[in-house]
Amino acid sequence: MVAKRVAVIAGDGVGKEVIPEGIRVLSAIDPTLDFSELDWGSDRYERTGAMMPPDALATLAEFDAIYLGAIGWPTVPDHVSLWGCLLPIRKTFEQYVNLRPIRLPPGIPSPLAGRGPHDIDMIFVRENTEGEYSGTGGRVHVGHPQEVAVEVPVFTRMAIERAARYAFGLAERRRRRLVSVTKSNASRYAYVLWDEVVEEVARDFSGVEMQRVHVDAMAARMVLRPDSIDVVVASNLFGDILTDLGGALQGSLGLCASANLNPERRHPSMFEPVHGSAPDIAGQGKANPLGAIWSAALMVRHLGDEQGAQRIEQAIDRICEEGSVLTADLGGAASTREVGDRMVELVRQTTVPR
Repeated sequence: MVAKRVAVIAGDGVGKEVIPEGIRVLSAIDPTLDFSELDWGSDRYERTGAMMPPDALATLAEFDAIYLGAIGWPTVPDHVSLWGCLLPIRKTFEQYVNLRPIRLPPGIPSPLAGRGPHDIDMIFVRENTEGEYSGTGGRVHVGHPQEVAVEVPVFTRMAIERAARYAFGLAERRRRRLVSVTKSNASRYAYVLWDEVVEEVARDFSGVEMQRVHVDAMAARMVLRPDSIDVVVASNLFGDILTDLGGALQGSLGLCASANLNPERRHPSMFEPVHGSAPDIAGQGKANPLGAIWSAALMVRHLGDEQGAQRIEQAIDRICEEGSVLTADLGGAASTREVGDRMVELVRQTTVPR
């Protein structure tokens, strides 16, 4: 069997600390994985004026997957770092599904009183290539009192449909409930199209109960009735914001994992924790590596190793339930490396029935 090739972009800040721990766990699961480290990110921008080299996308196209730590640093404007690295990768490789599991592990207290792991277990499918992040627009009269900035969200039938189909298929395999997040009462064109397309797709999935919920009501529902939520499909912006709320519900942004998927596998998919570069704790060994390790589980699942993914996810549940080797964001005092050490031990101990 040909070894899977993984491009590693540790990136900025704590990305450089959590990704090595993810690689150690991945190597314990599958020692044949072939990792190639790429020093792209804000440090490179400071040296060269570019987040990635000119041939970056051609280089990445040769890999089976991309493992990303974090992009962004205070010395580089956020829009420069985002559009100089992350968004071109998502768009070029048609990573049109951003998959974000929101699940409260056992042993981790949620900020919601009286809620436990049985209440918080949802998964978001975020349309990942257009919407409010399409980059269509511009500025005129820059620096003058009449300066104008125009940003135009772009919604296409194709993009909405393919994200919705993925979400409905996922709901079929879970608890057969799907929420479509919208704002068609105020957005008469983009989100009316969104609603129409999702309704059309729903006809092909008669076994899935579908609800249409406005984004503001959805934020309230995630806090008040999280147990009523299974699979969510949302636009680029709404999915981005609501999943950060979800990270708070599951105990810490340090637990948040994500996958940027090209479901047809014509291009490499990218896997990343969503906690950001965290400049305030970078370089101190305090960062929680569990989000990066959970993202690694999503990667091996996408690469075809379901058992490996389950071993990692079960090990995450065990380390959280034990409670003795956790970082400060989860109430512990362990270092990034100590959590990685324990996770390697746990995945080696964990077996999944065939």
